[in-house]
Amino acid sequence: MDIKSIIEQLTLEEKAALCTGANSWQTVAVDRLDVPAIRMADGPHGVRRSLEDEGWGTGNRPATCFPTASLLASTWDRKLLHTLGQALATECKAYDVDVLLGPGNNMKRTPLCGRNFEYFAEDPFLGGELAASLISSIQSQGVGTSLKHYAANNQEFERLTISAEIDERALREIYLAGFERAVRGGKPWTVMCAYNRVNGEFCS
Repeated sequence: MDIKSIIEQLTLEEKAALCTGANSWQTVAVDRLDVPAIRMADGPHGVRRSLEDEGWGTGNRPATCFPTASLLASTWDRKLLHTLGQALATECKAYDVDVLLGPGNNMKRTPLCGRNFEYFAEDPFLGGELAASLISSIQSQGVGTSLKHYAANNQEFERLTISAEIDERALREIYLAGFERAVRGGKPWTVMCAYNRVNGEFCS
């Protein structure tokens, strides 16, 4: 598949449709160019495949609930993350999931962050190494990942409206370093932007 050629052939309407999606969990197919729809599922510590495609759903299909990222990080065991990735990919395939929305790799800046359990560590080296191992394992089975939430999603309270104010050194050495390590080592198919702003600018 020549992606550049396909992009050149897409109409403006088709490009816009690819950005908005068919529903909450699936992209739009472009049949005339043999571009299939891509199904996604949330998945920081298990495949959360919604019962319905519209909205966020009122229920999910049964799946394994694996240990959280914070627990896995305490092992410092890349091989364990590789094994987990194989299991997650198997469950994704069983539910026709093309891209798993995870892992989360934000820094644990404060113990009050409502999603700390989804993030590996306070340390960007450890988080980046474990995320890379998990990402490469899942993707070795033909299932994509979406490394998230880039960047500085360190609180849930008003995360859609707040601005994380971070100086450049801290941003580069702490908040972005774990993502860089995960991207270089794992090569995720996608990266999900954070909802918040960083220094006044939205991440998207």
